[in-house]
Amino acid sequence: MSYHSGNQLLDPYLIFQHAHLQKGMHVADFGCGRTGHIIFPASRIIGEHGILYAVDIIKDVLENITKRARTENLLNVHTVWSDLESVGSSAIPEGSLDAVFLVNTLHQSNNRHAVLEEARRLLKDKARLVIADWERDGLPLAPPKGRFVDWNDLINWSKMHGFAVQEEFQAGKYHKGVVLFRQS
Repeated sequence: MSYHSGNQLLDPYLIFQHAHLQKGMHVADFGCGRTGHIIFPASRIIGEHGILYAVDIIKDVLENITKRARTENLLNVHTVWSDLESVGSSAIPEGSLDAVFLVNTLHQSNNRHAVLEEARRLLKDKARLVIADWERDGLPLAPPKGRFVDWNDLINWSKMHGFAVQEEFQAGKYHKGVVLFRQS
């Protein structure tokens, strides 16, 4: 079976490079989406000793991810249903993750700070929160202007919650990326 990768707008390997993704890491993709754009390539990088949580609020999405992971014999992929806007709702051990990915997720949220807080709750100290989202419109599938991430608000939130901005980067023609490093 052939799967759509979603790589036309965002290269997951560029994001992984900035995240310093490595074998054995425990990571989560918040708002993993139907294609598993981050999930499947990350699963191969972290290997059999790593754990990858595919987190979404849409149960069909998680069922599709589970089926594909089984088909591809990826035993390190675990699906988690969660309302990310409800802090404490993700059934992932607190303080257990080396990285959380928020790729094309925040523009969909009505409570972005709660999503960020949920990521913070699950991250270890010295872990990374990696965000890539729309920065420019111009495509029919881009979010409406009022839904774009306020990057200044994001940076201010991070500084107030124990993160340092490790780097900002162009994540594609229409996307910006930022890596936040959890100091404590």
